[in-house]
Amino acid sequence: MVSTNNLKNGMTLLIDGKLQQIVDWNHHKPGKGGAVVRTKLREVQTGKVVEKTFRAGEDVEQAIVERRTLQFLYRDGDDVILMDNETYDQQPAPVVVLGDAIDYLLEGDELGVSVYDGRIIGVEIPASKVLTVTETDPGHAGNTATSATKPATLETGKVVQVPLFIEQGEKIKVDTRSGDYISRG
Repeated sequence: MVSTNNLKNGMTLLIDGKLQQIVDWNHHKPGKGGAVVRTKLREVQTGKVVEKTFRAGEDVEQAIVERRTLQFLYRDGDDVILMDNETYDQQPAPVVVLGDAIDYLLEGDELGVSVYDGRIIGVEIPASKVLTVTETDPGHAGNTATSATKPATLETGKVVQVPLFIEQGEKIKVDTRSGDYISRG
């Protein structure tokens, strides 16, 4: 149990049998009545964000989430296979748990994983990633100054918008949070 006075962003709570991660919190003391703690919670299973208000000092159940580094091996239908580099144990996880991160993963990549009660509940990847362009329209000389873009398919299968001067086979840096082109790799 943890007091609502000690809540922090990223903390995982078990509320009504559901794992919920704190996105934002605010301690509020109105002029009349007792203090309250207003929170925005993201349900780990569904990703839905809900708002919940607690009385200040109220105890809530904290879920103990273990953080580990696992290696992405391969995709197997609706699952991905991850390996623990210390024990070499392979563990399947649903693709849904990885979310958009799956679009940026290559075989052998390491990722931060959150584990609760023996199952993977979330993953973290770097904010940017260097990937190779496998398919795009040919570049045009002199189009380096405009902000026009064209679609490019990356080695993971993800399609991103890139400037016209990017050629097939080039490495580019992509923002994994938004899917935007950052620079040449």
